[in-house]
Amino acid sequence: MGAQESNGQERGTARRALLGAAVLGAGGAVLGLPGVAGADERHGGGGYRSLPRPTVIGHRGASGYRPEHTFGSYQLALDLGADVVEAGDLVPTKDGHLVCRHEPEIGGTTDVSAHPEFADRKTTKTLDGVATTGWFTEDFTLAELKTLRAVERIPANRPHNTLYNGRWEIPTFEEVLRWQDEQTRKRGKQVWIYPETKHPTYFRKLGLGLEERVARLLRKYGKDKRDSPVILQSFEPSSIERLDKLVGNPLAVLLSAANTRPWDFVEAGDPRTVADLVTPEGLKWIASFAQGIGPTLDLIIPKDAAGNLTQPTTLVADAHRAGLILHPYTMRNENPFLPASFRRGTAADAYGDAFGAFKVYFETGIDGVFSDNADTALLARADFLKG
Repeated sequence: MGAQESNGQERGTARRALLGAAVLGAGGAVLGLPGVAGADERHGGGGYRSLPRPTVIGHRGASGYRPEHTFGSYQLALDLGADVVEAGDLVPTKDGHLVCRHEPEIGGTTDVSAHPEFADRKTTKTLDGVATTGWFTEDFTLAELKTLRAVERIPANRPHNTLYNGRWEIPTFEEVLRWQDEQTRKRGKQVWIYPETKHPTYFRKLGLGLEERVARLLRKYGKDKRDSPVILQSFEPSSIERLDKLVGNPLAVLLSAANTRPWDFVEAGDPRTVADLVTPEGLKWIASFAQGIGPTLDLIIPKDAAGNLTQPTTLVADAHRAGLILHPYTMRNENPFLPASFRRGTAADAYGDAFGAFKVYFETGIDGVFSDNADTALLARADFLKG
């Protein structure tokens, strides 16, 4: 092994230990994660020690109650008690700024369609192999995007959230980093965030590489270290590999359905699917440059054709054996997003038995979960820990 490989391995081991300590606290040794207790002692505490297990991650903020990726959503997630806030999904503007939107196409998450001055920006692009029509952040300057306002993305499921349409603008990642510091001071405890690089291969081909921009801002605010309260994630492993060389932050690879391929694999001709990545061999490879994975909940417990949960897979145990932690996504309270046996009634905006579903997922040994409803997740965690 060359010196560069050895150093990279040491960095990866240190970050895995730190992230394990962050989400597991003193209980990490119970799951047998390598090096967790030692790392906790060596680094002498800090903000990560306050993150309990299972960790509740506010998915795009408190998106069950406010339009996602707004400061209204992020703020409410903290107020509800989320341990970490997913702020945010990072996409670039035409002039190179990073902003927080679920996707670069913003027709469904902003009021752009109501702005006649931007009518000619509507276009069709191929985004990760899919023809997508709408308005795209990379066709707007930051100043132009700041004239728009956020709206609820799924009004059929969350009609009450439409009350807040038009209230908040699109935040930049730099504004999020400042907000994080401000909230940390006000609350007297470290606020953690969990940003994601969105469609990094697509944007790199446009000359708008995400990882370097993320790293530059993290360095500017002193948040690029292994003990910094910022966990970085991406659905493209190569984006995480690139970040591994640029920053010291804990890193997580997101994993979609088992039969899918990360888009960077498609572009590179890598034949592996997500099913290959969740094997012991695939997890060992991920652990060489990342400290965690964010699998879809279906990779933890698959569903049958009727939408009911079947038996858990071995993914939790296999990932822990590889030294990785698991933060699956996404728990939502509304019927359509719950396993069939936990739905109550047929209304698309009605809540089902989310507590029952949380219990089943927590029992698998996951280290945390992304949830649109942090308050529900916290109550479910309290129930689970009481036994």
